[in-house]
Amino acid sequence: MISTYLKPLAEVDEARADHLAFVTELEEAGYSVTAGRIDPPTGGIILLDVDTEAEAHELLAKDPYVQRGLASYTATGWHPARGALAGYQRVRKS
Repeated sequence: MISTYLKPLAEVDEARADHLAFVTELEEAGYSVTAGRIDPPTGGIILLDVDTEAEAHELLAKDPYVQRGLASYTATGWHPARGALAGYQRVRKS
C-alpha cells in the first residue's frame, strides 16, 4: 500500500505517534512485513501480507492518518520473486 499525504507534513507529523502505534499493531499481528516513509516525505509504503486488496483497505481504514483525513492509500499488488523476500513465509498471529 502506497500512501499519499493529503495535508501539510507538519499536520501529518502531529498524528505520527498514533500512526506508528497502529503500524506496530499490524506488525505484531503479522500483517505488516515492512513499512517506511517515502523520501522526500510525501507519503509512505506499507508492505502488507494479505490475501486481497479489500482486506488491505479494510485494515488501513483504521490507520489514524486515514481516519483524520491526513493520507489516502493506493493498493499495488506484488509477489516477491527474488532477493531477501523471495522466500517470505506468512507469520500470522491469532
